[in-house]
Amino acid sequence: MGEKVVAGVVDLSDRQRYREKLRQCLAGLGRLLVEERFDRPKNLMGLEIELNLAGPDGLPRMLNAEVLERIASQDFQTELAMFNLEVNIAPHRLGGRVLDQLAEEVRTGLAYAHRKANEVDAGIVMIGILPTLAQDDLVPANLSAADRYTLLNEQIVAARGESFQLDIEGVERLTCTSESIAPEAACTSVQLHLQVTPARFAGVWNAAQAVAGVQIALGANSPFLFGRELWRESRPPLFQQSTDTRPPEVAAQGVRPRTWFGERWIDSAYDLFEENLRFFPPLLPICDEEDPLKVLDDGGVPSLAELVLHNGTVYRWNRPVYDTVDGVPHLRVENRVLPAGPTVIDVMANTAFYYGIVRALAEDPVPVWSRLPFEAAARNFDDACRHGIDAELQWPRPGRHGTVRRIPAVTLVLEELLPLAAGGLDAWGVEPADRDRYLGVIEERCRKRVNGASWQTATFHRARESGLDRHAALAATTRRYCELMHAGQPVHTWPVGLPRPALPPG
Repeated sequence: MGEKVVAGVVDLSDRQRYREKLRQCLAGLGRLLVEERFDRPKNLMGLEIELNLAGPDGLPRMLNAEVLERIASQDFQTELAMFNLEVNIAPHRLGGRVLDQLAEEVRTGLAYAHRKANEVDAGIVMIGILPTLAQDDLVPANLSAADRYTLLNEQIVAARGESFQLDIEGVERLTCTSESIAPEAACTSVQLHLQVTPARFAGVWNAAQAVAGVQIALGANSPFLFGRELWRESRPPLFQQSTDTRPPEVAAQGVRPRTWFGERWIDSAYDLFEENLRFFPPLLPICDEEDPLKVLDDGGVPSLAELVLHNGTVYRWNRPVYDTVDGVPHLRVENRVLPAGPTVIDVMANTAFYYGIVRALAEDPVPVWSRLPFEAAARNFDDACRHGIDAELQWPRPGRHGTVRRIPAVTLVLEELLPLAAGGLDAWGVEPADRDRYLGVIEERCRKRVNGASWQTATFHRARESGLDRHAALAATTRRYCELMHAGQPVHTWPVGLPRPALPPG
């Protein structure tokens, strides 16, 4: 949510005006869709990666302002907490050697940022949740110094009216409370954007929802939080609970959380924007001067600023995006499913699989969402978060009228989805060398049943068996992870355990 937000007092009239502006924006979006004003197909994709800062001891460093000052690049921005950064890669056209080009850009950018972070005794860590984070690290004092974070925290806390309750039961159980949304900052992700025409939007979004559980099973990389081993991908339950504006009584009534998988397949991008207005009260009621309907009447293209801002405070795992470039509107599907890391090659393998499988499934004449209940897709997401690479998922049997079956995620990928993803990348025009290299990483992960989460937990337990206490084992695992991450070989090749007896630093 990159809006220029200025902190200040929000009163009742602001909320009433904002609500009216939202209705006008939604009507404007509807007109743009009916009048077919959107950009023509360009096959554009984009990539954002959220990052952590940690020191040589593996512990978080609250230094993003200092590091960003040294990086001095608009490609790098603040994120919610002072140990977070985000890198944004310029949009690329899908095709040719785009995956290798992206890998080189990300590798170069991260190496430069890491060198600059080293100047203040910190380093870049690309991981879903930093295992060494403590509850005391995630407090309001460690939020980044930006008005939009201050105001967002104030509004979410005010809407909830009480402390946030974190309760995640996995291998172990974590229960604690927070007075702010700061625990959300523990979650660092990769966001994949795909610009689509209105006619293709619903198919791409439905396909992305259908494979969200598969993405998590393949890419899980967040098994630890506050010293506890939880789910293999603990970001989703943490994100939902740390942004939950619902007191327990409201949640018990079935009111939807703002971090939301959804509840149905869609027919149009309009469906998602309309649901966001219908289900979720505004958090940041900041109004623009634009009259969107008058702009349309005058032949212009509105920014729909209020709709865009509100949309940024509803945390769907596949989010609709409206934007304009050079006065021309377009729509994007923003895939927010994947954790960051472990390496650039792993990120690009996840990227290749996503763009390939979404293209293939969206263009299937008998689409998977016509054969897979939405509730099954939601359960797949939950099961994959819990079990990672070992998850079993529900998926339609082959054939036009097959029933739904339970199947190990790795078997589903190897036998059915990898060939489809390869075909999807071919349809984008991606070079076979790029296709085979990055999908080959996914294939090996499945054959070895190894991803970032499985490596982290196995190495942690090996460290504990060597005699290290929990805190020291998590720090040693994090330091080893950083070493291997910067070496750059994909995670399925990483040796489990520590290279030598690990001693606490100092």
